[in-house]
Amino acid sequence: MDSELDGSPGNLHLQRIGASQVAQSFLPQHSGQNRPPSSRSPTASPLQFISSKVTIFFYCSREESPYHIQGGKMFFWVLALLILCGFLWNYKRQLKIADITDKYIFITGCDTGFGNLAARTFDKKGFHVIAACLTESESIALKAETSERLHTVLLDVTDPENVKRTAQWVKNQVGEKGLWGLINNAGILGVLAPTDWLTVEDYREPIEVNLFGLISVTLNLLPLVKKARGRIINVSSIGGRLAFSGGGYTPSKYAVEGFNDSLRRDMKAFGVHVSCIEPGLFKTGLSDPIKATEKKLAIWKHLSPDIKQQYGEGYIEKCLDKLKGTNSFVNVDLSLVVECMDHALTSLFPKTHYAAGRDAKTFWIPLSHMPAVLQDFLLLKQKIELANPKAV
Repeated sequence: MDSELDGSPGNLHLQRIGASQVAQSFLPQHSGQNRPPSSRSPTASPLQFISSKVTIFFYCSREESPYHIQGGKMFFWVLALLILCGFLWNYKRQLKIADITDKYIFITGCDTGFGNLAARTFDKKGFHVIAACLTESESIALKAETSERLHTVLLDVTDPENVKRTAQWVKNQVGEKGLWGLINNAGILGVLAPTDWLTVEDYREPIEVNLFGLISVTLNLLPLVKKARGRIINVSSIGGRLAFSGGGYTPSKYAVEGFNDSLRRDMKAFGVHVSCIEPGLFKTGLSDPIKATEKKLAIWKHLSPDIKQQYGEGYIEKCLDKLKGTNSFVNVDLSLVVECMDHALTSLFPKTHYAAGRDAKTFWIPLSHMPAVLQDFLLLKQKIELANPKAV
């Protein structure tokens, strides 16, 4: 059979015959007449019948088909186009603004963490950095580590008068150049605990800082950013994509995402780019597990006996043990977030959303696009089993 199916010259005559003739030659004969293709000779074995059908298909497929040739060419050109688009897309992302030495940026939450590292990084790059700190001690420490270009200012984003005074001071500093970059980084974690442990006041504090503080700073500095046709960068969280715990943190970040999207569309006509950064779990003072546990214990003491019975006396300790098992997923390199800020500030084509951290890219963000039933299944696996949930 192999010698019959090769492409040797001896088989040219066989290759030239039409598909119908090949099919006819392989159909079993009966009473001197061709049997219908759907029938089979009683004397032919199943193996012979299948072999004949495979051979017919082989020769039929070897006939030259213009559609087959055109399909192959089309696939090649589509593949080439996709590769070219990928190259151009990557090249476009690498294009940077021409000069940064005459540009001013304002960063909130520069006492520690992302904001502190961002202030020092952008100062070294040559930006005129205005770093807003909550405490005077951290403000002095930051100023001592940076150049004369960097200025610090004390700012409580929840104090409207303080925000207005700061905005006026920034306006005097930047002059007619306007404000190239506004990085809304200030935020707090608040209490992370089951919803039925909390009061409305436990929700209020993180929402005041993370949402209303961010909006207040943005609205007061927005005219300066519009003048420079600059950039606004809002630091949200993976907590703005998935509610991983009870408390005011995730509602505040969900709201930040909504404010960011509406602001981005509103500022498009003014040439202002608005980006949102969604960090995963990072090792910062904000996410200190000891402080989080202390807050839970303080709330536990004031819970009703019924709730304590439902959750069990060892609930907090079990939560802490469970949390220790997730330490390998916590990012320690804060520069991953600052790199996102840098791209959003300096790229000619900044992204609308940035995922920062391995866990955000490989788990949290993909999971946020999954069906709710899958989200619940995976997140509930991390919950501690209650001692007696029926004791209500």
